[in-house]
Amino acid sequence: MNAINLTLTWFSAISFLFYGLSFYTSSHMKDEFKRYGLEKFTLLTSILQIMGGVGLIVGLKLHPILVISSAGLSILMLFGFAVRLKIRDGFWQSLPAFSYFILNSYLFYIAVKSE
Repeated sequence: MNAINLTLTWFSAISFLFYGLSFYTSSHMKDEFKRYGLEKFTLLTSILQIMGGVGLIVGLKLHPILVISSAGLSILMLFGFAVRLKIRDGFWQSLPAFSYFILNSYLFYIAVKSE
């Protein structure tokens, strides 16, 4: 894995660890899920984000874990983007979910390609 892809992997991993843990430290994240009408999925989403972030890091040594984690985070962010569209959030509010979808899709592509 080249330096750029390694940096992107670490960036995504740290981001998802941060966001996953913020469900437990910030009321803002819980309020956002209420706004989406998805408060019953808060715990599941936080666990998936933490697992995905850890999986990206572990996947740097165990390649199949990188493939699974990047695919899972891509799907999670695709759903996140779809929710943003459904509730009619604007471009700037939807951009992070879309960007993380693209980033993790790229990481998935690179991981599969390098098998």
